Amino acid sequence: MHQQDAERTARRAGRRRPPAVNHPSRVRLVTHPRDVLLGPAAASPLPVCDHYCGVRARMVKSLALQAELTQELGTCAFDVTLDCEDGAPVGGEKDHAQMVAELAENTWSASQPLAPYGQPRIAARVHPVDHPAFAGDVATIVGRAAQALCHVMIPKVDSVADIERALIHIDQAEKTSGRTAPLPLHVLIESPLAVHHVAAIAAHPRVESLSFGLMDFVSAHGGAIPASAMGTSEFSRPEDLDQFSHPLVVRAKLAITAACHAFGKTAAHCVVTEFKSIAKLEAAARHASRALGFGRMWSIHPDQIRPILAAFAPAANEVDQASRIVCAAHAADWAPISLDGHLHDRASYRYFWQVLVRAHQTAKLSSHDPAQVFFSA
Repeated sequence: MHQQDAERTARRAGRRRPPAVNHPSRVRLVTHPRDVLLGPAAASPLPVCDHYCGVRARMVKSLALQAELTQELGTCAFDVTLDCEDGAPVGGEKDHAQMVAELAENTWSASQPLAPYGQPRIAARVHPVDHPAFAGDVATIVGRAAQALCHVMIPKVDSVADIERALIHIDQAEKTSGRTAPLPLHVLIESPLAVHHVAAIAAHPRVESLSFGLMDFVSAHGGAIPASAMGTSEFSRPEDLDQFSHPLVVRAKLAITAACHAFGKTAAHCVVTEFKSIAKLEAAARHASRALGFGRMWSIHPDQIRPILAAFAPAANEVDQASRIVCAAHAADWAPISLDGHLHDRASYRYFWQVLVRAHQTAKLSSHDPAQVFFSA
């Protein structure tokens, strides 16, 4: 009798049985996988593809493609970065910056009533901090379209001093625009000196992502690295000395990813210039993701976007395994569990939750998957 009274009291107090494995009936905010496994301060993951375009016609097409794929996939699967550094004609930097600001502002404004899957992700790459056009780029683009930007890309960053110098202009332009949330910075690591300082750069609180600038990195060595390291060979054998086998290039990539993982930032892999070879692109993207620890990759042609999404996505069997484990862990209130003869605890839960996050980012998590509830709460 006492036991029945206790059970009734517990029910009245609001206790619930945990949801059945693979069928979480609801997500309690205090036990959401993101908060339990990564902490409430964990940053939202970035899309795995960052698409660059520097000519107005390609910018317009890329922004339209982003909207199209967002509707198709149910998530904004790639960033569009409007490029001033390589896109602006010499002498026409001011007009180019005004065009970028106008495109970003108009696209963002037009998307407001039409964005059920979130805002478009539009970024701008400005000139390096020591370029005469840098201050004008920032004043024009950030000063006019800061609300429309998800981040600003700063190229050729060699040290924290370059970041601080950039922020003087960016923060002033933000005040002019009325934006209250500080703009995240993405930075390009393109020199041996930058690799030397990469940990300090990654540790900067305004830096969200580090990208590797392959071709500038190779050319910064004064001929000590052969041109083959700017490309991708078929097999990436040691003797090929391509971007996946040359020791100095591989060392730089690993230094970037290690620094990013140490400070909770996202490492973005460089371009594959052989944009007509989808096989090379897919192989490079898989290697960057699975062997080198990159969480993101550049695209320089629309045909590269879907292969990058596919290469960075987990396999279907990995998604299924991750879903079953995370749902079972949630049902057990994150206590250790045994599933399929394996013991799992919070260390493995954390890994499998990140698999689910990557599946959601790349539209590989089925709308019928029971773990989908974690992304709709």
